[in-house]
Amino acid sequence: MSVKLVQDIMVKDVVTISSFNTLREALSKMKARKVKSLVVEKQDEHDAFGLVTYTNILKTIIAEEGDVDLINVYDIYIKPALTVHPNLSINHAAKIMSKYKVKRLIVTSGNELCGILTIDDLIADTLKLID
Repeated sequence: MSVKLVQDIMVKDVVTISSFNTLREALSKMKARKVKSLVVEKQDEHDAFGLVTYTNILKTIIAEEGDVDLINVYDIYIKPALTVHPNLSINHAAKIMSKYKVKRLIVTSGNELCGILTIDDLIADTLKLID
């Protein structure tokens, strides 16, 4: 059996957002694209990608009573987000997720966005083995 790589199962059509957008705009984009996270765009070529998730947003607007129109993505997003190379084996990617207790990894090559790998992608791929 050949080694399965991140590029084999990652989502290539990544939904991105600017850190200057409001949480309402982030939620609208998530709803429209049916995703639970957005990759936050770099500000320049030497910057790092970030990540904003439903969980970040919900904690802010529910637990902290934040206003979705007054709070921007940059107030709550995770930066730098963990990144992996597309040629990394999915076994190593799963170990990284487990070790750092994250559900998503941004996939980059040469500091350019290639995709996103989620725990759901790994589970779906694993379930194919039992069919």
